Amino acid sequence: MKVVFTVYLAIMLIMSAIAFFSYWRDKKLAKKGAYRTPEKTLLLLAACLGGSGAFLGMKVFRHKTKHLRFQIIVPVCMVIQLLALCLIAYYAFLR
Repeated sequence: MKVVFTVYLAIMLIMSAIAFFSYWRDKKLAKKGAYRTPEKTLLLLAACLGGSGAFLGMKVFRHKTKHLRFQIIVPVCMVIQLLALCLIAYYAFLR
């Protein structure tokens, strides 16, 4: 079970980093008026274990913070992913 925890955590960190930098890049492109990352892609990154990075990217870059979909979906994804991490950690280390 410790291997599952390690793999889950590694994937979560990688996907969060990708999501964070995607939000940074999209904000940068938005300021230039250039072609942007589709909203579905940004939300998909949040759903695919990148919720923490997406949430952090929203707050740090003040990006997509006024969109209701992002206000709801990104924090929900983050909470679910962190709860899953805690559950896996519980079974891996405390049980």
